[in-house]
Amino acid sequence: MGKPKGSGSVPNRPVYSRISYLYQAATYLASQSKGTTNDKDITQDKQALGSSRSEHGLSRRFITDLRSTSLKSQIRLSPSMKHTICKFCDSLLIEGETSSSSLENRSKGGKKPWAETLVVSCHACGGVKRFPLQAPRQKRQTCRAANSRKEKEKEKDQDLEAIEESRVVV
Repeated sequence: MGKPKGSGSVPNRPVYSRISYLYQAATYLASQSKGTTNDKDITQDKQALGSSRSEHGLSRRFITDLRSTSLKSQIRLSPSMKHTICKFCDSLLIEGETSSSSLENRSKGGKKPWAETLVVSCHACGGVKRFPLQAPRQKRQTCRAANSRKEKEKEKDQDLEAIEESRVVV
């Protein structure tokens, strides 16, 4: 017999730990400052620029490894993690540094305030991600299907009760 699983065990803990580490390392490298530009020495500026490019390249490599690890192990990334990763070039989206964001409302003249979307565009590849702001998140299809079946059953029951009541009255 195998060991009984504890109530607090997480399957694939090493894979989750690896994904978390890769994300933290990519975030750290992407957020590194580009170096001080107080000195007027051109060689230092070139070295600082080269090191920031290599740090962003290494950050992108970590994000690529993170995505491949999650795909191979069939583990879903959390939405907050997915929102900060460009799905086109695997760069980390940092507001003001590697991405820019704006509000957009494509409804008729912007009359519908619930139709506002946050548009995040990547500076590296020009990719655009859109996130609805005020709209409630739609439930998963299985939950929607189960709810619609329950509602149909309730409607049928109500219709049958109404028919039975009309027969009794007549």
